[in-house]
Amino acid sequence: QLQLVESGGGLVQPGGSLRLSCAASGNIFGIKSMGWYRQAPGKQREFVAAIIGGGYANYADSVKGRFTISRDGAKNTVYLQMNSLRPEDTAIYYCNVQEVFRSSWGQGTQVTVSS
Repeated sequence: QLQLVESGGGLVQPGGSLRLSCAASGNIFGIKSMGWYRQAPGKQREFVAAIIGGGYANYADSVKGRFTISRDGAKNTVYLQMNSLRPEDTAIYYCNVQEVFRSSWGQGTQVTVSS
C-alpha cells in the first residue's frame, strides 16, 4: 500500500503564496504521474496539476501562470508552488499518485485564501 503525506496548507491573504508537499512511501510500483486535485465546499473534486516522469507538467486553465508543480524523484515527493492566490483557490487539496496498477490519494490539506 502506498502512503501519501501532505503538508503546507494554511490560511493566506489574497495575492499570497503557499507551497504544498506530498511525500510517497511504501511499496512503490513505478510511478507514472504525481499530481494535485482540489475540492471546494459544495463542488466536485477538480484537477489542478500533474507531472510525469519526464518532467512534463499539465495545469488546469484556472491556475496556469500562477501555480507550478515539481517533483523530486529521489524522494518520491511532489510539490505545488501556489502564487497570486485568490479566494476562489480556497479548497482542500489532495495529492494523487498514479502507479502502473493503482491510483492513490492523500488525506488532503486545507488551503484558505481570505483577508
